[in-house]
Amino acid sequence: MEAFWDWLTDHEWVAWLGLAFVLGIVETATLDLIFLMLAGGALGGALAALVGVDALWLQMVVAAAVSVALLGFVRPVAKRHMRTSGSARTGVAALVGRKGVVVETVDAERGLIKLAGEIWTARSYDGTSVIEAGRDVDVIEIQGATALVFDADPR
Repeated sequence: MEAFWDWLTDHEWVAWLGLAFVLGIVETATLDLIFLMLAGGALGGALAALVGVDALWLQMVVAAAVSVALLGFVRPVAKRHMRTSGSARTGVAALVGRKGVVVETVDAERGLIKLAGEIWTARSYDGTSVIEAGRDVDVIEIQGATALVFDADPR
């Protein structure tokens, strides 16, 4: 066992890599990016050992400095990118609130509008309005493949 410790003191970078690996595994359980930043610090310690820094205390200072830098600068940016905005709408939900142009008269039962460069079937939202071709409409709701619209500029 003493031979192993002698070898490890000659190859400290292996211990640093092992620590980085363990911290990376712990990060998979937390997913908070703290242990990942600490693993980056351990990689900094390994790099210091590889380039010839023999003093363990200096390797530890390098590891701590890299960890602090990663925690202070990289983690906040990474966390911001990981957050998904609740207001980001995709698919048909992104069409609600947009403007379209009536292509064929829209009433309570049928009609066609041009919306986002595509032709959509449409009905009047209130069920009583008749909107003539060429008028601008606001999309209030999407039901299936039909846009429920309201006259954007009623006269």
